[in-house]
Amino acid sequence: MKLFTTQQINDIARYTIEHDKISIIDFVERVAEGVAFEIEARWRPGKPVVVFAGCEDNGAQALAVARILSEHGYKPEVYLINVGGNALNTTCKAYRDALLALDTDIYFNEIVKEFSIPRLSSNHLVIDGLFGPGIKEGLKGGYRTLVQYINDSGATVVSIDVPSGMFGDSNPFAVNRDIIHADLTLAIQFPRIAFFNPDNAELVGEWKIIDIGMNETSIRNTQARHHLIEADEIKSLLKSRPLHCSKADFGAGLLIAGSYGMMGAAVLGARGAIRSGIGKLTVQSPKCGYQIMQSSVPDVLYQYNKGEYYITQLEVDKPFDAVAIGPGIGTNDATLQALENFLLARTSPVILDADALNCIARKPTLLNSVPVLSIITPHIGEFDRLFGQHTSAEMRLQKAVEMARFYNIIIVLKGHYTATVRPDGVVCFNSSGTPAMATAGSGDVLTGIILSLVAQGYKPEQASMMGVYIHGIAGELAAREHGEYGVTASDIANSVGRAILTIMNHIN
Repeated sequence: MKLFTTQQINDIARYTIEHDKISIIDFVERVAEGVAFEIEARWRPGKPVVVFAGCEDNGAQALAVARILSEHGYKPEVYLINVGGNALNTTCKAYRDALLALDTDIYFNEIVKEFSIPRLSSNHLVIDGLFGPGIKEGLKGGYRTLVQYINDSGATVVSIDVPSGMFGDSNPFAVNRDIIHADLTLAIQFPRIAFFNPDNAELVGEWKIIDIGMNETSIRNTQARHHLIEADEIKSLLKSRPLHCSKADFGAGLLIAGSYGMMGAAVLGARGAIRSGIGKLTVQSPKCGYQIMQSSVPDVLYQYNKGEYYITQLEVDKPFDAVAIGPGIGTNDATLQALENFLLARTSPVILDADALNCIARKPTLLNSVPVLSIITPHIGEFDRLFGQHTSAEMRLQKAVEMARFYNIIIVLKGHYTATVRPDGVVCFNSSGTPAMATAGSGDVLTGIILSLVAQGYKPEQASMMGVYIHGIAGELAAREHGEYGVTASDIANSVGRAILTIMNHIN
């Protein structure tokens, strides 16, 4: 799914109105019907509802929602903010006048001067229609006071399009206390880019799309630099296997992993790779890993490194289709030197994870030796060790875009919405996964999956986002079986094959 900027969404909406001959009123009604439907599906008419409406289109939508709820048995209290008495735009004014003309149970209060804030409690449902995503600066004065009061009240909050006070795209200097903390955000047609910033999670809450039928041609023709990875896209990339095939058709991969006390990382990476369809996998690790690998993952070939307890020399003596380095290798000086020698001699892309990244963090100039279109898969701690400390997720993602372009590599920045950042500046957020995957070794499994996909012939940018999505579905399947508290990385690895089957059976 394409993720558009606020300006692009406005342009698509304008195109829809002009070319599909849809009036502004019909546009508002479509939004209001979608919002009202979600509210009615979740809360009974006896729920006390308070509607806060601003002076522009977002306010008009909130007023329309109040009218629909009233028609369906709810008794909403409506507070329309019209400071000075002449702040309403044409659409909002029309909805105010229409609401006043109705004979309903709506308690309507238009705020022109002083505002007596209604008493809210945890029993109330607040509908937030104060501001849309197009605001130019943070909330101030009475608006800030109102937002803080709503947040402190404990009321359940439903925001229309975005929580009031939050920008749709970037929120670099936002103060979360001055922004509505929604329990449910009902986005108009598209989720906003800001929804995928971890720092905004407490603001957005659960989000859901209200489809109002914007023009498909305009959507298709509008280019986007942000995407949301979903099942249908991954399904379209996965190749079905011919009847007449052999392991040679599905690539050979080399996983360089493990050290004394850290061989579990090598095992987990190997299991992720073999469960995702690689033809042949070789694991290279120190001599201490021989018995562990042969007994834990007999499906793979073992190649010992010259080191007894840790890797002291990286040798690729065969033409492998893909090479991954890092899980559990440690960061001692000999391993760091071996990695440096390897990268200086390497010309083909490589997958770098975990301790490979920590080694590079010890000697950042090694980034200059990482081959073009290589894949690195840092979590936020590893990312900051590589590229400096960042005070916000937004700054970290911006840095990832800069670094992917500068080094011409692919950065898989792991998190709830793992971001695959390409050298061309495109960012693909992942939609699969579960908090159950926050467990040691989960990232090692992901490394194995990506290694497998690259070995099978998928382009690095494809393998990255496919691997992330498959990994997330595997985590979801494991959580269904073991619960969010009980999932281990081994459970995720064991679910990878079923995850791919689930995706291939997905109905678009």
